[in-house]
Amino acid sequence: MTSSNAVQSEVKKLPSSDRFSLLPKIINGGIAGIIGVTVVFPLDLVKTRLQNQKPGPDGSFMYRSMLDAFRKTYAAEGYFGMYRGSAVNILLITPEKAIKLAANDQFRHWLAPPGKPLTLIREMLAGAGAGLFQIVVTTPMELLKIQMQDAGRVAAQAKLEGKTVPKISATSLARELVASKGLLGLYRGVGATGMRDVTFSIIYFPMFARLNALGPRKKDGSGDAVFWCSFVSGCVAGSCAALAVNPIDVIKTRLQAIKKSDAEVEYKGVVDCFMKTFRNEGPLAFFRGGACRMIVIAPLFGIAQTIYYLGVAERIMGVKK
Repeated sequence: MTSSNAVQSEVKKLPSSDRFSLLPKIINGGIAGIIGVTVVFPLDLVKTRLQNQKPGPDGSFMYRSMLDAFRKTYAAEGYFGMYRGSAVNILLITPEKAIKLAANDQFRHWLAPPGKPLTLIREMLAGAGAGLFQIVVTTPMELLKIQMQDAGRVAAQAKLEGKTVPKISATSLARELVASKGLLGLYRGVGATGMRDVTFSIIYFPMFARLNALGPRKKDGSGDAVFWCSFVSGCVAGSCAALAVNPIDVIKTRLQAIKKSDAEVEYKGVVDCFMKTFRNEGPLAFFRGGACRMIVIAPLFGIAQTIYYLGVAERIMGVKK
């Protein structure tokens, strides 16, 4: 079978209404998210600190590179410091990945024309729908995660200045935000989060589907790609989509980060953040942490897609894939 025929065959293989089961896909998505984020969380922490750091009075940065950020974080906070903010992320990544992966499959199912392959435009619409649905969970998860991750950097900076910063927790942060700004306080930066997640999903899901279709199939007659193909496809599609949306991710991270001091810049919204960052730091600031983000997203989605397609929930529930 040629590559083009393989793509058409994969695209045409959409589940019929009588055997499309959403619940196992939601469970698989949750399992995939927990495993994936546990593996890559230290990388994500470094990415957040690289993106959010600002030049000091002398123009220097606290972290010179990804490896420098790893070294300094480990030296200052130890092994468990590399997982600062992971509890809330692991707790909320279950519904987030469940929504993202399962919603994409559901939208692809709805948008599939009878007897015809799913067009690229429809694949992109399915991805957009998945990205839009996930921000309900993603925004508060990202907000609390970023504030927890950035707290270590703020504490280290304060220590250099001879100051001390009280320790914070995700619970105390959430209570403070809800008390001061109501429930909507947990959705600070929702616009930038939506822009990032929808754009990411529009790029990621069609690219993954087409790359996954090119690989060899399992010999069990299911027609699914072998596990390494799903892993590689997830890594490649994830890293490409991550780099494409990195400028939006930088803006989102800065909007959701801790207000450090009166001397540091405060942003009023997406446009204000873009303009001030561009004016003060130049265009390259929007790609700060880009390589680290690619390294985070590639294995995260490679692992997530592989676990998702293993069909653990179907086996437990006795549902045919």
